[in-house]
Amino acid sequence: MRLAGKTVVITGSSSGIGAVAARQLAGLGARVCLVARREEELAEVQRAIVETGGQAWIYPADLTDEASLDQCALRILDDHPQVDVLVNNAAHSIRRPITGALDRLHDYQRTVNINYIAAVGLTLKLLPRMLEQGSGQVVNISTLSSQVPIPLFSAYLASKAALESFSRSLLAELGDRGIDVTVVYFPMVRTPMSSRTSIYRHMPMMDVEKAAGWIVKAVRKKPARVGSPLGTVGSLALAALPGPVTRLTQPAFRQMDRLLKQKMGRD
Repeated sequence: MRLAGKTVVITGSSSGIGAVAARQLAGLGARVCLVARREEELAEVQRAIVETGGQAWIYPADLTDEASLDQCALRILDDHPQVDVLVNNAAHSIRRPITGALDRLHDYQRTVNINYIAAVGLTLKLLPRMLEQGSGQVVNISTLSSQVPIPLFSAYLASKAALESFSRSLLAELGDRGIDVTVVYFPMVRTPMSSRTSIYRHMPMMDVEKAAGWIVKAVRKKPARVGSPLGTVGSLALAALPGPVTRLTQPAFRQMDRLLKQKMGRD
């Protein structure tokens, strides 16, 4: 798809992957709508885009608050007669064992609120405009970790699995009405969110520019999935042999954690 003149809404675009993807899309001629909680940081991203000849609008909002989400969607629809793409990138991750969360139901609630409910909520608000146009795309950001049996991220992975299921339903129901749906399966990416977990300082990760490029690829080519060969193989293996695959991979993850902790101890 040619991006010049297309209106692309990107959530979680005040920093990290969302901010860089917004700059890349604007550089290709897209009109980007920046959505996140932090207005100052959104304004900085907007300024960087405008200074290089791009077009950007900012929409500060807390997408976990229904009234704020509604207002944000109304402003976008008022400002832009056509909405071509929604990228649901805003997310929150928690690294914690299930046994460490026995009295922390709120971990699951706040994670599902931003990773799933907010994404679905904004999709539902913008979808009527896309259907009226006869075309539109929803890009939902997921993770490689949902394609292989990863421990310690149960809240995060459950929310992403829900978003993936919603994505499949959306495509199945509305694909024949011009609605494209893409799920992007990122591996670990070096972002402010991942940097909050100190154990991952020594883990090799994808850089933000490359990750943002995957979002650009999703928007330009409109595939059902953007991800890595490892993720594809993991999905097939997990679907075919869930029990054996889960049991066989766990020693490797435990060993990886031990090595990372050893490296942390040497800092």
